[in-house]
Amino acid sequence: MDTYIVYFDETGDDGANTCSSNQFVLTGMYMSADSWQDNYDKLRACRKELRKKYGLFISQEIHTKHLVRDKGMYREYNWTADQRRNLLIDYTKCVASLDIKVVNVVIDKEKLKTVDYPVLQNALTYNIQRIENDSDGKWHYLIITDEGRLAPMRKIARAIRSYNPIHSIFGGYNNKPIVGLIEDIMPKESSESYFIQTCDFISFFADLYFRCIDKKKDLPNRVSRVIDKEFVHRVMATLENGDVLNLKASSSHKYGFVIYPK
Repeated sequence: MDTYIVYFDETGDDGANTCSSNQFVLTGMYMSADSWQDNYDKLRACRKELRKKYGLFISQEIHTKHLVRDKGMYREYNWTADQRRNLLIDYTKCVASLDIKVVNVVIDKEKLKTVDYPVLQNALTYNIQRIENDSDGKWHYLIITDEGRLAPMRKIARAIRSYNPIHSIFGGYNNKPIVGLIEDIMPKESSESYFIQTCDFISFFADLYFRCIDKKKDLPNRVSRVIDKEFVHRVMATLENGDVLNLKASSSHKYGFVIYPK
């Protein structure tokens, strides 16, 4: 049986309120272990090209939100808005060329009716469920994420190995435990993983798409100085054309976003 590797990263706050974000987006990116080296080589080659064209150090972590907003470590590069846009375009093309699949789960916190809604628990559960469905018993998978939410994510993943209620078409729920996940969720620093950084990139643009296309809101001010809604459209379209989005994750969304609450 094949083994797959899954990486997770998120955009937004997982608190059940809208104090710091109106939605929480959890992105799961997975690939066959046989594809890992080729994917890594493509990302490494891309980083070398970004170094050559924009001066971005190969060891520099790509944190997309900060890169777009020109915050923190990125200010020292003195990039123009055009340079940042072009860098994002080059990186998008690289991501779209990878042999991966991606599931984006969005928790729309503006629709929450209780303050105890389990944002992270549901986001992770729905994501793993879609990955499990895609595996269809043909491969096992390992999950890797950064340490920020490691402890609760491990607890959630352990729980759904034994109890994972799924809506039945006949009403009520059926228990369908997760069986494909190998071991506990494992930690890795995002600064040490091109793949977690890629998850961060996809999650950032999934968040923007949900915000400004699905909900028809404005882009954040500092983001709109660099990119517009059409740019967000093009990033998602490029990922779709590259066949990296798991569109089967949700038939009700153009790009397969799994959105809760309904």
